[in-house]
This record gives sequence, structure tokens and C-alpha cells, in this order.
Amino acid sequence: MSRFTLSASARLWPVIVVLIAANFIVLSMSIMIGEYPVPLSQAWKTVFGIGEPEYEFVVNQLRFPRSLVAFLVGCGLALSGAILQGITRNPLAAPGVIGINGGAALMAVTAIIALPSVPIALLPFIAFSGALGAAALTYFLAWRRGAAPMRLLLVGVGVGAASHAYITFWMTTRHVQNIKQAMIWLMGSTYGRTWDHFWPLLPWLLVLFPAALLMSRTLDILKLGDELSIGLGSSVERSRGLLLLISVSLAGASVAMAGTIGFIGLMGPHIARQLVGQTSRRLLSVSALVGGLIVMSADLLGRALLPPIEIPTGIITTAIGAPYLIYLLYRNRNRP
Repeated sequence: MSRFTLSASARLWPVIVVLIAANFIVLSMSIMIGEYPVPLSQAWKTVFGIGEPEYEFVVNQLRFPRSLVAFLVGCGLALSGAILQGITRNPLAAPGVIGINGGAALMAVTAIIALPSVPIALLPFIAFSGALGAAALTYFLAWRRGAAPMRLLLVGVGVGAASHAYITFWMTTRHVQNIKQAMIWLMGSTYGRTWDHFWPLLPWLLVLFPAALLMSRTLDILKLGDELSIGLGSSVERSRGLLLLISVSLAGASVAMAGTIGFIGLMGPHIARQLVGQTSRRLLSVSALVGGLIVMSADLLGRALLPPIEIPTGIITTAIGAPYLIYLLYRNRNRP
């Protein structure tokens, strides 16, 4: 075990450098590729305001902010999934599994349909309120002299199903024109995302990512189990509640800006775990970069596959994530 830990620690910075480089390459390709191609020599010049004026709108108003939003959304969802997997001690836990995404989607869809004039900057707070409500209900219903991880998962599945049932009912009883935007949003897409979406989302990541890193040691202790965590002096329910709040906030803000992009909270942490091991501080950092890379790549692929038709990012991630989930279930089939 010590050899693996040492090896994983030694790999951390090379892995981070490679992932940063990969994200930069995908971001550059996202700026360049599209119906209106931008030459490599002009892509980053235009970003910094020294390129040809003809590329200004396409790069700085359409593609660059859209790709940055995709990156932040991927970071947020992957971080949320990594925290949830640690809290529940279940490698298949994800924001979409325990009802967090469902609660965020419920409130966001309600706002989009019923209050279409709501400012974009308020959407993360609206979605966060739904995610927090779903998490609080899950925690309350799962409580029995403590919130056991397995009960959290099972109750969360029910809360998520109830949220999606409400969304379906809401959308089938509204006027067609009113639900079009909500339908696109529910598929999970970064289409049309601009600086108006980027700036409200950025502070959530800037605050919550360091907060998650500060609690990484606590998350490592919780992974040992409740009895051992208590024996080591950890306040289990308080720590679990704070980490759950961070996870809910990350997922809620991400869902608000790009809709329900599935499987990122599952795939990101699993890939990161294969790269740098189980230690939470390393796992959280690498999960964020992996999640951002997956969503940016899915957004680019959705634009490049069948132009001028754009495939929503959520469809691409689901097409990749569903087989990946089946693979994980098959690989772990003999584990208790």
C-alpha cells in the first residue's frame, strides 16, 4: 500500500501538468473549430485583443466564453461527485444519483418556464436552493441515529425520481413555446453560453474548490467509516453535513449554467483515482481537471460531428458515461 501511495504522490504534478496541457489544447481547438474557422495564428491573438477584427465576435463573444463555462461546469460536477463518493463511501455515488441534480433542475426549470425574465446571475442561487432542498430532504429521510451512507444513496434515488416526475408534469402542462428553452437546458448544453454565464459561475468555484481542499483531510477520515472516524476525534455528522453542503453548492451552480450534464460526477473522480490514488487532496484537484476536460471535449465534439447541427453536450457525455458505468459495475461485480 505504501508503495502505491508513494507512486501516486510522485505522479501528482506530472499528471496535473499533462491535464492542464490537454485542457489548453482542447480550449484552443474549441476556439478554432466551427462553421467559421479561425486560424491557429489568430486564435489566441484575438483572445488577447491583438488579432484581426473579423475574428473578434466569433472568438471573444461566442466560442471562448462558451468553452470556459464548459470547463467550469465540468470542474464543479466532478468535484461534487468526488466529495459524494467520499461521504457515502460508494464509488458509484454522483450528484445525479442522490437527487442533487434533480432538485437543482426542478427549481431551474420552474424559473425558466414560469419566470423567463429572471436574470442569469440568479440562476445559480435558484438551482442551489433546489439542490439544497433535495439534499436536506434526503438527509432528513435517511436520518436514523445518524445518516448512514447507504440510506443516503437509497433515499436520494427516490428524491431524484420524484423531482424528475415533477419536471415532466410541469413541462407537459405548459405551452409549447414556454418549454422549448427548458427542454434544451434539460438535455445539458453549453450552447449560447456567454460571459453572462461565466462570471456568475466563477465565484462559486473560486470559493468552493479551496473549501473542499481545506476539508480534504476530514474527507479522508470519513472514508474510514463512522466508528473509526469518531474514534479519531472527528465530528462525523457535522463534517458530513459541511462536505455535503459544498457538494450541493458545486452541483447546483453547475447545473444552473449548463443543465443536467450526466455522468461527469461519476467519470471524473474514477479517472482521477486511477491516476493519483485515493488521497482526497490529490483526488479533488485531478478530478476537477478531468471533469473540465471531459465537458469541454464533449462540447467540441458536439459542434464538430454533424455541422451545422449541434449535439447537446449532455447527450455526448451520456453516450460515453453509460457504457463506462456498465464497465464499472462489471469490474466490481465480485466485490462485497
